[in-house]
Amino acid sequence: MKTMNVFIVEIDKPINDTIKTDGGFELFVDTRWDEFSNRCVEGKVVSSPLRLKNPVKKGDTLYFHHLVVMEGGQKLKDSENHYIVKTDPNFTISNQAFAYKGSDGKITPLFGWTLLTPTSEEKEPESTTIQLLELEERPVNTGVVALQCNELDELGIRVGDEVGFMKNMDYRVTIDGQEYYRVRAEDLLYVKEDIYND
Repeated sequence: MKTMNVFIVEIDKPINDTIKTDGGFELFVDTRWDEFSNRCVEGKVVSSPLRLKNPVKKGDTLYFHHLVVMEGGQKLKDSENHYIVKTDPNFTISNQAFAYKGSDGKITPLFGWTLLTPTSEEKEPESTTIQLLELEERPVNTGVVALQCNELDELGIRVGDEVGFMKNMDYRVTIDGQEYYRVRAEDLLYVKEDIYND
């Protein structure tokens, strides 16, 4: 199959509703209460767009936005497990594909997306007698660049740099057991610098 402007990926199950134990048992997970975090966000590339200059090859693993599989997803007509993943190299927001893993096992961001590892800020209690509790998780707005894209190269941002980004512009994704925040390079606000070094 040859496609012009989209990826076609093969996905076994759109919802990850089973887990395997170390002993080899497969357990069913009830995803009704948390379907969002159980949606499949990766698939094997069946076809890579011919009109785009991109390094993704047939057989690579493509990582994509959960909308690809949501509510029946973007299934290829007459196919049980092939899905369309939209992409546009000119507009990052239009890219459902955000990274890929080639045959060498290296994960590489695509089309203006970057992957950050979360940072956590420890909050010191304001009193030694009263413990402060937060009932809601605050939106994370900082992360450390784990995998960079060409757009970060152009800005002089490197792997290991701590960056700030617009609140609610991140999206949690787990790749090979590691949690990342998928963020557009254009949504980064600053690079944190050591105030003791000029």
